[in-house]
Amino acid sequence: PHTHTPIHLFSFTSPAVKRLLGWKQGDEEEKWAEKAVDALVKKLKKKKGAMEDLEKALSSPGQPSKCVTIPRSLDGRLQVSHRKGLPHVIYCRVWRWPDLQSHHELKPLEVCEYPFGSKQKEVCINPYHYKRVESPVLPPVLVPRHSEFNPQHSLLVQFRNLTHNEPHMPLNATFPESFQQPGGGGGSFPISPNSPYPPSPASSGTYPNSPASSGPSSPFQLPGTPCTLNTYTWALNVQPVEYEEPSHWCSIVYYELNNRVGEAYHASSTSVLVDGFTDPSNNKNRFCLGLLSNVNRNSTIENTRRHIGKGVHLYYVGGEVYAECLSDTSIFVQSRNCNYHHGFHPTTVCKIPSGCSLKIFNNQEFAQLLAQSVNHGFEAVYELTKMCTIRMSFVKGWGAEYHRQDVTSTPCWIEVHLHGPLQWLDKVLTQMGSPLNPISSVS
Repeated sequence: PHTHTPIHLFSFTSPAVKRLLGWKQGDEEEKWAEKAVDALVKKLKKKKGAMEDLEKALSSPGQPSKCVTIPRSLDGRLQVSHRKGLPHVIYCRVWRWPDLQSHHELKPLEVCEYPFGSKQKEVCINPYHYKRVESPVLPPVLVPRHSEFNPQHSLLVQFRNLTHNEPHMPLNATFPESFQQPGGGGGSFPISPNSPYPPSPASSGTYPNSPASSGPSSPFQLPGTPCTLNTYTWALNVQPVEYEEPSHWCSIVYYELNNRVGEAYHASSTSVLVDGFTDPSNNKNRFCLGLLSNVNRNSTIENTRRHIGKGVHLYYVGGEVYAECLSDTSIFVQSRNCNYHHGFHPTTVCKIPSGCSLKIFNNQEFAQLLAQSVNHGFEAVYELTKMCTIRMSFVKGWGAEYHRQDVTSTPCWIEVHLHGPLQWLDKVLTQMGSPLNPISSVS
């Protein structure tokens, strides 16, 4: 009788796995890729023609190919060795982009019938059914050479009105309950270029002209006036200021109450983990708060630090910044850009529960705001610097619904400075020259 010998992965890699590994990109983590492919082969062999479809897709990248699907797991993720990940990300990493960090970097092609985001029972893992999100090219900001703008009409008046009406403590919102998809305008900013200044903020105290406030019945939707200026003379009177991507997209500073602790961390990778551990391997993509000492630490801070755990994953993809809460407890984020997008009050603090991720900055929206603000004077542009700094507290919230009213009352928090937008603002302000009415104090 024929005896069947069990095949061990390490002693012998099956011909199918070997063949598929022939198309692998990059040379990192050989064993992990092998296990990922082996797990896939076991699933695909149960389906007639699936292996052939995958090999066809991998061998002729430019040609149309069929969906290659595996069953969706309960949480959507797949365990390979000791790591869990999303299946389409895993196989796009193996066969196309070894440096892929997250699913936010992938978009399905229209031909794909079972894309990961469609929440069907099957999910397509054909790496050629996904494309990588590209960073949008931001148009240069056109700074007028001679300001004909009346400083009394400054956009800052608007911001100041908001600031004067600001509650003594920030309002609170929770993701995803408090978040609705922006209605109507959904991402366009209808300020007429020829309007002397935008209308005053709504009584609700949200950002005027934010995507969320520009629904069909919104009072902020001004008619666009056609430009009647001679384009040539206009071009002579403006100075374009381009956006440039810096070598470090952000820096992160850690605080305990109102004390800064340790050195600033400069992020060179587009994916950064800020966690509560100590990192013996000195990984440059991790900012480990467990390493930092502070002689003024009290028991509340010590206790909070113990609960930071896996902390927060920050990633910068396609001109957008996301924060994903990996901690077992919520994180609390104050991002004016995110608040603007959702039509919240500028200082609102958003709670991100464990396992959730929130977009906290969008370069394109910032670019549109900057382009508008340039026509409203120096102070209006300067005011946007507040949008380029994002504050995040671990474990403990602050604001109207919490007994801590200010971020400096929270035990452990970080401040994220976005270098690209800040440097762009700096160049625009330099081009604009000094303010007509210098601000005596900056909050």
